[in-house]
Amino acid sequence: MLRIYQNTYRRTARKAVVYSTKVACCNHSTLCGITSHPRRSQDSGSSGSNGKHRRHEEFLLAGNPARGWQMPPPSRGYGMLVVRILRGALKLRYIVLGGAIGGGVSLRKKYEDWKDGLPDFKWLEDAMPQGERWSQFSRNLIEVGSLVKNAIDVAKDDLKAKTTVAALGITSDESRKKYEKLQSQVETLQTEIMNVQIKYQKELEKMEKENRELRQQYLILKTNKKTTAKKIKKSLIDMYSEVLDELSGYDTGYTMADHLPRVVVVGDQSSGKTSVLESIAKARIFPRGSGEMMTRAPVKVTLAEGPYHVAQFRDSDREYDLTKESDLQDLRRDVEFRMKASVRGGKTVSNEVIAMTVKGPGLQRMVLVDLPGIISTMTVDMASDTKDSIHQMTKHYMSNPNAIILCIQDGSVDAERSNVTDLVMQCDPLGRRTIFVLTKVDLAEELADPDRIRKILSGKLFPMKALGYYAVVTGRGRKDDSIDAIRQYEEDFFKNSKLFHRRGVIMPHQVTSRNLSLAVSDRFWKMVRETIEQQADAFKATRFNLETEWKNNFPRLRESGRDELFDKAKGEILDEVVTLSQISAKKWDDALNTKLWEKLSNYVFETIYLPAAQSDSFNTMVDIKLRQWAEQALPAKSVEAGWEALQQEFISLMERSKKAQDHDVIFDQLKSAVVDEAIRRHSWEDKAIDMLRVIQLNTLEDRFVHDKQEWDSAVKFLETSVNAKLVQTEETLAQMFGPGQMRRLTHWQYLTQDQQKRRSVKNELDKILKNDTKHLPTLTHDELTTVRKNLQRDSVDVDTDYIRQTWFPVYRKHFLQQALQRARDCRKAYYLYTQQGAECEISCSDVVLFWRIQQVIKITGNALRQQVINREARRLDKEIKAVLDEFSEDEEKKGYLLTGKRVLLAEELIKVRQIQEKLEEFINSLNQEK
Repeated sequence: MLRIYQNTYRRTARKAVVYSTKVACCNHSTLCGITSHPRRSQDSGSSGSNGKHRRHEEFLLAGNPARGWQMPPPSRGYGMLVVRILRGALKLRYIVLGGAIGGGVSLRKKYEDWKDGLPDFKWLEDAMPQGERWSQFSRNLIEVGSLVKNAIDVAKDDLKAKTTVAALGITSDESRKKYEKLQSQVETLQTEIMNVQIKYQKELEKMEKENRELRQQYLILKTNKKTTAKKIKKSLIDMYSEVLDELSGYDTGYTMADHLPRVVVVGDQSSGKTSVLESIAKARIFPRGSGEMMTRAPVKVTLAEGPYHVAQFRDSDREYDLTKESDLQDLRRDVEFRMKASVRGGKTVSNEVIAMTVKGPGLQRMVLVDLPGIISTMTVDMASDTKDSIHQMTKHYMSNPNAIILCIQDGSVDAERSNVTDLVMQCDPLGRRTIFVLTKVDLAEELADPDRIRKILSGKLFPMKALGYYAVVTGRGRKDDSIDAIRQYEEDFFKNSKLFHRRGVIMPHQVTSRNLSLAVSDRFWKMVRETIEQQADAFKATRFNLETEWKNNFPRLRESGRDELFDKAKGEILDEVVTLSQISAKKWDDALNTKLWEKLSNYVFETIYLPAAQSDSFNTMVDIKLRQWAEQALPAKSVEAGWEALQQEFISLMERSKKAQDHDVIFDQLKSAVVDEAIRRHSWEDKAIDMLRVIQLNTLEDRFVHDKQEWDSAVKFLETSVNAKLVQTEETLAQMFGPGQMRRLTHWQYLTQDQQKRRSVKNELDKILKNDTKHLPTLTHDELTTVRKNLQRDSVDVDTDYIRQTWFPVYRKHFLQQALQRARDCRKAYYLYTQQGAECEISCSDVVLFWRIQQVIKITGNALRQQVINREARRLDKEIKAVLDEFSEDEEKKGYLLTGKRVLLAEELIKVRQIQEKLEEFINSLNQEK
């Protein structure tokens, strides 16, 4: 803006100078008597230059009237020119000054608007290091870089010198001394490089720590600034771990070729596998034992970087703070508990995967699977198939062509005693995905020959091949040592170890758990990037095949998994329970009365009616029997009848639902199991028995039939009940005496010898009943003797017990026929009964007894109906819900109750679809990170 105003000012001043010059020239020509062109003067008349001259003359005369016209001096003309220039400049000053002030105000306003539009960066002043702290941080970085560069340059020069001496083949003593001197310098340089590397690692860790603190401050401040919470995006390693978890649940039986990369930690028992994994995870997260097998199941550990050092199981919400010893103890105890819980059926090891995630500062992102250690001898407390199971499990994980095998070898034992190396060599003979780790090097240095250790780490001792060879120290044999103490001990050991002095051949990058972790993580992600696309394509093809099979077999159905089908069946069952409350009162009364008489009829006939009929005082005996019955067995039998009626109605509702058009047969087995289990658990309220006892005793106290309608109903009830018993008795007699003559002729049936004897006995018994129609229910001794002798005359030899067995159904039929006849006689005897009462000529005590029983059944049925509607249906609903909730948590039971090709195909399709979608999501995130 300032330049624009300057240019404008220059152009205006230049125009003013030109204009003033023209004016000055005109004035000068007038003063000197110079006129314009004559032709132009003639044409212009009073205008033009002559008019200008006249005006100028008038001005001069007016300016000095006393003197008249005089020619002004030359200095005055130049003065007028300067005055005019100054006057124009002063005018321009105001124009320029006004424009500059207006432009400045406008510019300042735009600057303020732009400044207000920027976000608030004041929080960065607190988050970023300031002053001396930032200067120190920069100097540390520069110093570390220069030290590493100088050390590398010196090492290169000395190694070059060593190579030159060896190439020249110098054999003189002087040259040999120089060579030894150079060799000692090389060893010294290796030590210095190791020290510099350790120092660099410490500085790097220090800077990482400062960086984490800054990041935490940044995240806290950023979170405070934001008003709305956003969903946290999953990290790559978490997404990849979820894919492996899905595969673990999909392939529990090792039936699917899972070729996704993971780091498989294998080794002999007590070789230090778990310690290596803990060193990589920077926490002692696994239980420990003294030589015994502790790892009994595969443990999948997902390592990820995070601001806090925490661990969490896949199926749990609890986070264990790995910086607290109490949480570490809880974590180790939970891991041990899960391992023991996974081992079932007398086994020693399990294939069930225990998945957990460990996050913390500086952790390398990867997925490791810790397997049970390989054993050569089994102890007496192990299952007989333990050794083979461990070998099979280890081979399965290592046979994955994309698995990285972390082969752990105990350096403190003889290499010839190793079992794991042969197994690794079988699965990866070329060593393209094997990383060899030698543990307990501190013990090995004391017990073994250093040259032998060097051969192992250079790949010259074992026949197996590997991508890299590493040596680590995972502790001093103390259970209480922390990871920091162990890592410090490891650094001190390798710093002073004789393996790096004298004729050291081990490179510094081959030692320490940190370098091992970096190498394994680098190889893991390289393998992931190389193979993940291929695995995703394989699952995509599997998904396409399954979807095609589903469309061909179930074209009109949606692929519903076992959980979805269970939820649908649960809804239908609960709807049927609700339907119970919609059953009419009349239907409940009919069902309950029918069930009550079904449960009570046998007791009424056998314990009350028949014994009372044999006595001389029928009504007295009936009163005694009814009271005993109401006080003891009747209430409990009534509750039992009510429960069976409720069960029968509910089952009938379930059966009717099967006839609906939209019924799905796949739910039948599940519904039946839920109903049976709920009915088995359900029990009637205890207080219902006491309540029924009071009601029934009060009802039985009434012995008088109140109206003709009740009398007729009682007569009908008596006839129906007697006819039902008569039919049962005739069926018993038919089985005892065989078919009749007509049936034998038409169906070609014959009587057995026993049936012939029964018929002979029956003929003799019929004679007794014919002579005495009011015979007592039992036979006298004389009657038994007479019957037996009569049968002996017909060559039929039977004992008295045989006669009594035959007498019982024969007499019952006779008694029931007489009772039925009395009921018919009492149909029209109500008014006679009301007038004469017990003195009635027609004995209708049977009708009164059955009226009393009928009233008890009605009152009891009404009470049970109210209990069913108000309480028992709701309690049954709760029982069914509890059973459904238990079944929903039991995957094994759901798999048993919901099965079939449709369910299995849908489950597999849903699982493959989930895996394929998670793989695609992971691939997209992986490509974005690239």
